[in-house]
Amino acid sequence: MAPDAPDPAVPPDPDPVPPVEGRPPRHVALMGVTASGKSALALDLARRDRTIELVSVDSMQVYRGMDIGTAKPTPAERAEVPHHLVDIADPWEDFTVARFVQAARAAVVAIEARGHRALLVGGTGLYLRAVVDDLAVPGRYPAVRAELDADPDTAGLHSRLTALDPVAAGRMEPTNRRRVVRALEVTLGSGRPFSSFGPGLDVYPATRFHLVGVRLPHEVVAARIEHRYHRQMAAGFLDEVRRLLAEPHGLSRTARQALGYRELIAHLAGEATLDEALDLAVRRTRRFARRQASWFRRDPRIRWLDATDDPHEVLPALARKLIVPDSASPATAATGPRP
Repeated sequence: MAPDAPDPAVPPDPDPVPPVEGRPPRHVALMGVTASGKSALALDLARRDRTIELVSVDSMQVYRGMDIGTAKPTPAERAEVPHHLVDIADPWEDFTVARFVQAARAAVVAIEARGHRALLVGGTGLYLRAVVDDLAVPGRYPAVRAELDADPDTAGLHSRLTALDPVAAGRMEPTNRRRVVRALEVTLGSGRPFSSFGPGLDVYPATRFHLVGVRLPHEVVAARIEHRYHRQMAAGFLDEVRRLLAEPHGLSRTARQALGYRELIAHLAGEATLDEALDLAVRRTRRFARRQASWFRRDPRIRWLDATDDPHEVLPALARKLIVPDSASPATAATGPRP
């Protein structure tokens, strides 16, 4: 589970990964809010079609050792079906969007080279957009950022941005400090206007990925979130957090913000009882799910499949959409055990 989506503006990559010659776009991105069952659906699809390889789009599943609390695929599942972008960073690293995009592009190229299809699955909205729209992520400039963070006058920072890049300033509310500071960081650090990097995330261009979403009623998602925390605690989530904190390098600032981990860390520090920590984790995760739903709802390209209670209700329709249309290709239609 990932915390709030980071920087909101990432422009198009001028040199996107080309599709395989002579073949139509056939990669898929399966999305939905946390606890909506999309990962289980993706795994079942990959079991039905052995040319599908899964690409995790979760900003916290990248961390080694953060297994239970991120609902990471099990070793048995990863042995059964190819998974990418899981366990690619140590938990003391501050993993960035730019690093994820680089790894995701390399994974998709390798999957294409095998004549297979990439099935992206996850709920980290910015990471998904960065991959499906071939976005280039502006660099980070820590010294510039530190200077800007030290200035509490958000309105003044927006005025400064207006003078340097009126187009970017006009795209955001003067009170939206996160966006204002990020735009100024890039403008000052790179020496070019932030707006010159592209139109940002308010544009939804054509993409070679099929975008499909699984959707459950709000109250069902809320219940599934709470039940998942109970299962994770029974599986040893608290011990996992305790073990990670005991590592010599500890956890990075980014990893510490993962939902569930953040609250259990506070409990282990004596700042809350276990019941209080779990209650807060459930409430925060439910709020996060609402923000995810709002993020995905803005993308008109997503074709939604609605279930009433069990996400597997949509599996037959999802399989027809993603497997049957390509059945004319013997390689894609192949089923059965993986070699």
